[in-house]
Amino acid sequence: MGTASNRYRILLTGPKHVGKTSTGRALALFWESDFIDLDELIEQQTGSSPRTLYTQAPERLKEAETQALASLIKAQATRPQIIAAGGGIIDNEEAMALFNHSDMLIIYLEVSVETAWKRICQGPLPPFLNTDNPQETHKTLHQRRAAAYKSIAHIIIPAEAQEPEHIVQDIIAACSHSLPLCT
Repeated sequence: MGTASNRYRILLTGPKHVGKTSTGRALALFWESDFIDLDELIEQQTGSSPRTLYTQAPERLKEAETQALASLIKAQATRPQIIAAGGGIIDNEEAMALFNHSDMLIIYLEVSVETAWKRICQGPLPPFLNTDNPQETHKTLHQRRAAAYKSIAHIIIPAEAQEPEHIVQDIIAACSHSLPLCT
């Protein structure tokens, strides 16, 4: 096992169903860190799921997401934190502005548009894909978000067809080569 420096907060980003939560849990276990799923925190703080908030009004979800993230950034962490963000946080300008004033290391978990689509189709389609052509909407959204995530990421990890444990090993290797996270 390794440890991460107490001053670090790692934010896992990427599309829906890329494995942010399962990878985050595994990484937190390895580094003996706290794990926080931003979607779960939103639900704790609002009493509603992100899906419900989005269905009520996309702006309600953005407000809740910003408030949850702000509460994490303001809190004094006693241990390192691994945070899994929702796939659409990149479209939330207020939440993204918070990163400019935080110590978060942003890791983008990357998968192809085809893989993301297959994973999304394994469950009910999320409300943001309730369009005339959900697959095309997804493709456009995925490509735009991928470019945006890559532009802010400190580290990009290929997550195509990998188990969380393998992704964790890739994160650890990337961090040990570029940042003093592993001791």
